[in-house]
Order: sequence, then structure tokens, then C-alpha cells
Amino acid sequence: MDAESRKIPTHEVTYARLRDMILYGHLEPGAAVTIQGLVSDLGAGMTPVREAIRRLSAEGALEAQGNRRVSVPKMTAGMLDQVAFARLTIEPKLAEMAAANLTPALILRLESIDAQVDRAIRKGDIPAYLEANHAFHFCLYEASDAPVLVDMARSMWLRFGPSLRVVCAQHGADALPDQHGQALAAMRAGDAAGLKAAIELDLAQGVDQVRLALEQGNI
Repeated sequence: MDAESRKIPTHEVTYARLRDMILYGHLEPGAAVTIQGLVSDLGAGMTPVREAIRRLSAEGALEAQGNRRVSVPKMTAGMLDQVAFARLTIEPKLAEMAAANLTPALILRLESIDAQVDRAIRKGDIPAYLEANHAFHFCLYEASDAPVLVDMARSMWLRFGPSLRVVCAQHGADALPDQHGQALAAMRAGDAAGLKAAIELDLAQGVDQVRLALEQGNI
């Protein structure tokens, strides 16, 4: 555990690490893992790991499989419809709300994160792509001053992220063209409606990729 992590309670560090394993697709949907295996992977004690599992299960990101095993739920068409509705309703609104609070420094930070997204796409580095893409969206959303909606968006990403990781692995990161360039242009112009539309299109592309993979039986 590094110096920065030592400032945070162990159970919170463990929760964050397990959450990121789910979010960035290190745990494949439907594949059961043992609690003892997670203890080893996370380098944490049984108690904080069990607490992290409990919290993430309550958020719908994990489900018990019996025999001290858990798994990331597999995506279904019905679940995707619900997650897509929530994401396409909440996240463009967060972007629109954030527009009024954007500063030149924050836009510069978002441009820097998007450069990381672009580098990951060029290199075909899927984990880096997923992490930087998540960072871009939530750096923007957190400027909305709408913590309840941001928490809801985080929950939807936990349900969607593992399936997106599977799609990226099958087709490569460049199969998911992003609309961050259009979003950044709208930010610079102070165009809240344009920013909302760019984020909505960005999300819709990812949803469409996952939906197609579902229809083809690839996830």
C-alpha cells in the first residue's frame, strides 16, 4: 500500500480496488471467482474483502454464486435496455449542467485526459483506454455539482463496464470511436446543448456496440 493509500481506511482502499477490477473488466462477466482468490489478488484481509463484496453486490456489480464464490453478472438484453435508458438520461444532463461550471483550467485538464484516451486507442491498450475514458467522463460530470446524479452514473458504469471491456477485447479500442473532440469543442464554445449532444452520441455508440455483441451471442 503506498503512502497516499495509507491515509484512506483499508476497507475503502479494498473497495476501490475491487470496484476498479469490475469497472475495467478485469473480472469477466459470468466467470466465478473465489473470495479467497480476491483476498490474494487484492492483497487485503478477509474482512475488508467481504465488506467490499457486500457493497458491490448491493450496487448490482457482483452476485453470489455459492461455495464462497462471486461473479460479475452477465449482461442481458433487458438489463442493457435499463442501463442504456439510465445512462442516456442522466449523463447527458450531467454534461449540460457541468457546462456552466467549466473553467479554462478544467477544460485543459479534460483535453489532457482525452489525449490519454487517444494514445490508448492508437496503441490498442484497452485497459488504458477504459481507464482514461472513465476519467474523462467523471472529470466532466463532477463539475455538474449534482452528486446524487453522479453517484447514479457511477452505478451504471459498474454494470456496463465489464461488457464494454469484452467488446473492446473482441474488436479493439478503435471499434468505439469517441465524441470527446466534439464535446471539447462545445466546452470551449460555451455550448451546453452541444456538449450534451456530444456526450449522448458518445454513450450511444458504446451502447450500440454492446447491443450488437449481445445479438450476435458474443457476450
